[in-house]
Amino acid sequence: MLKESLKNYKLILASGSPRRQQFFKDLDLDFEIRLKEIEEIYPDHLKAHEITDYLALLKANAFEGELNENEILVTSDTIVWHNNKALGKPKDYDDAFQILKMLSNETHEVITSVCFKTSKNSTVFHEITKVTFSTLSDESIHYYLKNYQPFDKAGAYGIQEWIGFIGVSKIEGSYANVMGMPTDKVFNYLLNLNNK
Repeated sequence: MLKESLKNYKLILASGSPRRQQFFKDLDLDFEIRLKEIEEIYPDHLKAHEITDYLALLKANAFEGELNENEILVTSDTIVWHNNKALGKPKDYDDAFQILKMLSNETHEVITSVCFKTSKNSTVFHEITKVTFSTLSDESIHYYLKNYQPFDKAGAYGIQEWIGFIGVSKIEGSYANVMGMPTDKVFNYLLNLNNK
C-alpha cells in the first residue's frame, strides 16, 4: 500500500536499532539504512519531548547537503521520562537495576520523536505513551537483566520482552511507540506525503 505512494521517493532509515528496522520491514517499506555516529548531547534546559525532538533533528542534520531531491531521511529518538528526568540507556548492569527499581510501581512516559528530512525541509513530531509498572521484585529484575540484557534500551527495558509481560500493568497510548517508533503516525505521514 505505501510502496505505491512512495514509488517516486527513496526512503532512508538512519537507525541501527533492530526494532526500528523491523518496523519498516513490517510496514512493507523499501528502504536503505545509512548510519552516522552522532554524539547525543542536548542542552540542559530541554524537557521531555523537547529532548527527543532536538536529538531526532540533530541526527537528521548530520546528513545536511547529502540528500538527493527524491530522498526522505527518517531519524528518531526515544527516552523514558520519569520524575522530571530523562532516562536513556543504562550505563551498566547496576545502573539498569537502579532504573528498573525506580520505575517499579510507578507510571512513566515513553517519548519518541521522529524527523523526516528531505533536501528542502525537515518535519519533526513526537508521541507520548504512559506506561505503569506493577511492583517488581529484586529477583525478577535480576532475572530479566541476566537473561535479556536490555542495556541498549532507553529505561533499561523492552516492553515486548519478558519484563513487559510480567511487569507492565497499564499502558495508555501507542504500544509500538514504547518499542521505539509510533508506527501509525509514521505510516500516515508517508501515506499523505504526496498531498503535502
